Parts: sequence; C-alpha cells; structure tokens
Amino acid sequence: MSTPLQRRLQRVQRRQKLRALGLVAPLLVFVLVFFLWPIGAMLLRSVENHIVADTLPRTVAVLQGWSVDDEPPQAVYGAFLQDMTAAVETRQHNRLGSRLNYEASGMSSLFRRAGRAIARLDPAEVEAPAANQETTPRAILTAIDPRWSDAGTWAVIKTHAPRLTDGYFLNALDLRRAPQGIEKQPEERRIMLTLFLRTIVMSLAITVACVLLGYPLAWMLAGLPPRRSNLLMMLVLLPFWTSLLVRTSAWKVMLQQQGVVNDILVWLGLVADDGRLTMINNQFGTIIAMTHILLPFMILPMYSVMKTIRYDYIRAARSLGANAFTAFRRVYFPQSAPGIGAGSLLVFILAIGYYITPEIVGGT
Repeated sequence: MSTPLQRRLQRVQRRQKLRALGLVAPLLVFVLVFFLWPIGAMLLRSVENHIVADTLPRTVAVLQGWSVDDEPPQAVYGAFLQDMTAAVETRQHNRLGSRLNYEASGMSSLFRRAGRAIARLDPAEVEAPAANQETTPRAILTAIDPRWSDAGTWAVIKTHAPRLTDGYFLNALDLRRAPQGIEKQPEERRIMLTLFLRTIVMSLAITVACVLLGYPLAWMLAGLPPRRSNLLMMLVLLPFWTSLLVRTSAWKVMLQQQGVVNDILVWLGLVADDGRLTMINNQFGTIIAMTHILLPFMILPMYSVMKTIRYDYIRAARSLGANAFTAFRRVYFPQSAPGIGAGSLLVFILAIGYYITPEIVGGT
C-alpha cells in the first residue's frame, strides 16, 4: 500500500472514530454529570467529618495531646467555652450535637443545654474567667451539666475530631469507633445486620415465589398462538396501569383481619370468626403483596426467552424415547434458564430496594 493511500485511510478511520465519539459524547456527559458525579459526592460525604474540627478548633487542638485514660486538662474547658460561644452565634452547636449523637446517645441534648446556658453568660467571663474556683470554665460547664466533668464525653469529641472518618461504615456493621479502637455497638443498638439479613431473606423468598408462580404462566404464554398470548400478556401488564400506592393499599384492605381474605376463610369454615388471621404488619403480608407487584418483572424476561425456544426440540426428545418430564428437564428447562436468571436478578434487586410496600403492608 502506498504511503498517500495509507495516510488517506488513516484520516478516514480517524474521522469515523471522531464521528462515533461525537454520537456517544452526549450519553457520556449525561452519565458523568447525573450518575458518576452524584455517586462520588455521596461517597465523599460518607467519609468526611469536618463539623467537629470546624466547630471546636481550639478544643480539638488541646485534646490532641490528651490521653483518654487521664483527667481532662483544665485548658480544654476554657477552649470549649470559647468555641461554643462562637458556635452558638451560628447555631452550629446543634448540628455538632446531632452528629455526635450518632456515636453516643445523649450528646445532642448535652450540646443544646450547653448552648442555651453559654448564650446567657457574660462574654468577658468566657474570654477571661475569674480566679474564683466557682467561675472557672470547668465549674461553669459542670454546673450546666455534670457530664462535662466525665472524661468519656471529651473522649467522644476527641475520637471523632478527625476530618475523615469510617464511623458511618462501621455503624452499618453494628460497630463503632471508640477511644480504644473499633468495638461492637451496645446490645440495644445492634439492628443493622439484623435488618440486612431480614431484607436479603425476604427478597430471596419473594424471588423464589415469583419464579414458582411466573414460570408456568410464561411457559403457557410462550406456547399459545400469538393472538391469545398477546391478549393474556395485556392482562399481565395490566397492573402497571394502576398506581403502586393503590395496589399496595388494596392488599392492606384485603389482608386485614376484617378484610376480604379473612371473610372468605370464615365463610368456608376454615377459620373461626374470633380467630381471624393476622396477615398485615408482618413478613407474611409483605411477601404476598410484593410477590404480586413484582411478578410481571419475572414473567416478561422468562417469556422473552421461552418464545425463542423451538418446540421441535421437545418433539425430537420424545421421539428418541424420553418421557415428558425428561424432555422438559433435559431439553426445555436448560434453554429457559437464562430467562429465570434475568428475571430473578431483576426481581431480587427491586425487592431489596423496595420501600412503599413494606412500609404500608409490613408496618414497623
């Protein structure tokens, strides 16, 4: 190939790449601005912890050289009074108390009470306290609340003073950062792992229920003539025409103790009138309602895969001596497995992040 021809080919290829990049550029910008940037901002906020150091700069500086095993130094009280005086003017002490309350219960009320009392102090008394023992910074703060004389209070402030923290991630694992290192949360605050496990178990149960209910229906739809299958598919999609809130509220009405389901059971004699079943505000009702709502998301992927499976394969297996079950198990089911996988993944992800239905039907 001659050099001019090669150069022209390179220019043509370069123009094609630039044209392709120009077509993709709007989507790339959209993903960067509305997807990656918010995720990055959220990840940054999950580790940043500027409020302690920004609100109490003098206090944090004094606490740097203090060991949590010793008594708090006198200088920390004076520094804290000056920092709190400035924080009260900007209302930052309430935000600081709320932040530290995530780590130790009672810190929010402690800072609010201190803020109200410090706001009434004489500024000269804060800047240059008298030598009288009753008007020292330590005495002033202890009079406001005895917890200010506790080394544990100052240990919480020192522990969470760094501008970067892993405390939020530790809280998600029922752990916390203490002055001595990472330790477990108190027994009454260990709820995160329990909630995670409950969410995963219920999502798996809903996924399995959708597979068991949706597979036979998708198989039937795939085997019907196009006119009849399209008509039935409209019925499958019909719930999407109704608001999610309306469907969820309907299940709450049906499953309550004086609802339709209990009335039918009483009418059939399966349940006594004074022994009606409790099917809402629990996991049972949540699984039923979410299975109904998420079932179309399972049927559609399975139906799209089953529609491509030729029934001639089943006839060939039967002609070679396989019975109906063996032909289904070894020929049809393996080909439909991608639809089961896609539908299960979709339903499981949606079930994990669902909020409205568990809130209304499941209760607290």
